[in-house]
Amino acid sequence: MLKKHLTFICILVLMGCQKAPSPHVEPVQKITVAYTYQPQSTLVHIAVAQGYFAEEGLEVKSLLHTYGKAALQSVLDNQADFATVAETPVMFSVLKGEKIFVIANIEASSLNNAVVARKDAGIVTSRDLKGKRIGFTPGTTSDFFLDSLLTANGLTRQEIQPVPLKPEEMQAAIMAKRVDAVSTWNYPLTLIEHQLHPNATMIYDQEIYTETFNIAAQQAFVKQHPETVKRFLRALIKAEHFVAQYPEAAQVIMSAATKIEQRLIHQVWNAFNYRVVLDQTLLITLEDEARWAMKNKLTDQTIMPDYSHYIHTDSLRTVKPEAVNMHP
Repeated sequence: MLKKHLTFICILVLMGCQKAPSPHVEPVQKITVAYTYQPQSTLVHIAVAQGYFAEEGLEVKSLLHTYGKAALQSVLDNQADFATVAETPVMFSVLKGEKIFVIANIEASSLNNAVVARKDAGIVTSRDLKGKRIGFTPGTTSDFFLDSLLTANGLTRQEIQPVPLKPEEMQAAIMAKRVDAVSTWNYPLTLIEHQLHPNATMIYDQEIYTETFNIAAQQAFVKQHPETVKRFLRALIKAEHFVAQYPEAAQVIMSAATKIEQRLIHQVWNAFNYRVVLDQTLLITLEDEARWAMKNKLTDQTIMPDYSHYIHTDSLRTVKPEAVNMHP
């Protein structure tokens, strides 16, 4: 009996000395993400800073840009796997025949785009834009918002003097009086307002346009790396939860990541809705903007693309089903 007891104890000891089976660990995937200094890219900045991409087994190389159109170009040039970008450059890319997917919307705002103008140029209301030199960034939300604002006020592009500018050129151009107003977004928008004060006229219109900021990738990449896409989205969803729970901490992180003053980040923060979703707003806006581009001869295309073929819902529906609300 004693011998049997000792044998049982020895078996238990040997079992205790054996290594527990290791959980299956996915190999680390290296990716390159092109994203912007803009507040619209907040969820990506948070996911990088908080280690959420690393938690999902992604090693991220960052390519930072001043605006989304340039970030998307990095994807189109095969220099990046993912990009943060507003819907307007996506719309134009599809019209050019580029095979891209939007895999998620990470921000929406009806208060991020505006025209900031000089009062000393005689601009006090929207109607005063007639005949004025107005800076804008072609092929971006700046371009679409300007035309929408003009149309809403009974004006056309032919009744102003449009001046193509990069976002980073606008502040110097308006301060040097090379333009009378600029159509742009944050952070340049609020920085220009600060510098012009009290000579600034701000022209918003929440009714005419809602911006969406998105994650875009080449269709081939999404199809070839479905697990990478899901990991990427899971990291962004973690960032979404962090921003919702700790907005002040998120602003501190954004300031450190972008070298933008925390005071400025705080001032514009409430203009943005940071959620990882795919809903009908994106599809409607893409179609509206495509009609605008065709009407104004900004594209050679005359047939509306089916933009639903350029929105990939499967990955987000897998990781967060309630975030997808799109109809064919």
